[in-house]
Amino acid sequence: MKNTLPVIDLSKVDHPEERAAFYTELRQTARNIGFFYLVGHGVNLAQIRQMEQQARAFFDLPQAQKNRLNMVHSPQFRGYTGSKEEITRNQPDHREQIDLGAELPVWEHIPEDKPWLHLQGPNLWPDATALPEFKSTVLDYQHTLRQVAIKLLRAFLVALGQPENALDDLIADPAVHLLKLVRYPASAAQADAQGVGAHKDTDILTLLLQDEVGGLQVQTDEGWIDVPPLQDAFVINIGEILELATNGYLRANVHRVITPQGQQDRYSIAYFLAPNLNSHVTLLNLSTELKQLALGPEADPNNPMLQQLGANSFKSRLRSHKNVADKYYPQTYPQTRNAS
Repeated sequence: MKNTLPVIDLSKVDHPEERAAFYTELRQTARNIGFFYLVGHGVNLAQIRQMEQQARAFFDLPQAQKNRLNMVHSPQFRGYTGSKEEITRNQPDHREQIDLGAELPVWEHIPEDKPWLHLQGPNLWPDATALPEFKSTVLDYQHTLRQVAIKLLRAFLVALGQPENALDDLIADPAVHLLKLVRYPASAAQADAQGVGAHKDTDILTLLLQDEVGGLQVQTDEGWIDVPPLQDAFVINIGEILELATNGYLRANVHRVITPQGQQDRYSIAYFLAPNLNSHVTLLNLSTELKQLALGPEADPNNPMLQQLGANSFKSRLRSHKNVADKYYPQTYPQTRNAS
């Protein structure tokens, strides 16, 4: 497959003689396409290989061991979901995965009007006797990717003529992020089967590590285009929060994954930089030139963005994992949970 997406080298931000050209390239790429490959990210390749190895080892566990970690056991929406258990656009996704957030204690004395604070808490971990290095590998990888994501976020802000700390309220402690390890089982049928349905990411930024099997696609004005693998590069896409903060100058692109055909499964590791649960959308004061190019965020009447960002994150989890929502939060945002 031909690579039709730009490649951004983050290391250029560390070199004064290259910064101006880097910021121009980043601003134009993010505006015109929104999806790109990130190289020069500084993540040690040994750490990437270790994370990939542990992800595959997890999916190789006996099904009974994975089922013991099912997300239905977690009020924080952490843990394992099997194929067709997660919903995107009201249709089941053909993939299995484990969701792992920041490892933190549960929030004590949660007010009834702030149910989104239930998202903070512990993860569900596989038995250490089966995967002794899994937990430490995941937590180290989360820490590393958070630093890369924040560096990229601040580069975006400078590229848009803003102070690099303009959105620091969104990434204040306690940290909120999500690491999603995913396996898409190969299929000999249904060439257009939904690995994961067309959607926008709801958070700030996504850093995706994909293997050599294709299937990721992004929607453009010319239609769907493939996002083929690029060795050791992260695929970056902009979340809806940056779309809101820039009044639509930056766009959260619609993307999907097609079920792999043949005999080879597809593996991916997605890191989502998410907002602090008590934060709100901050509208950046862009220059007159950039404001003229900002078309306003795209509104989806079936999935409205909420200004309180913890509430928005919570709503997204309720919609995607209806079995967890029904068990723990049957009366919360019922009007959003059955929307398409």
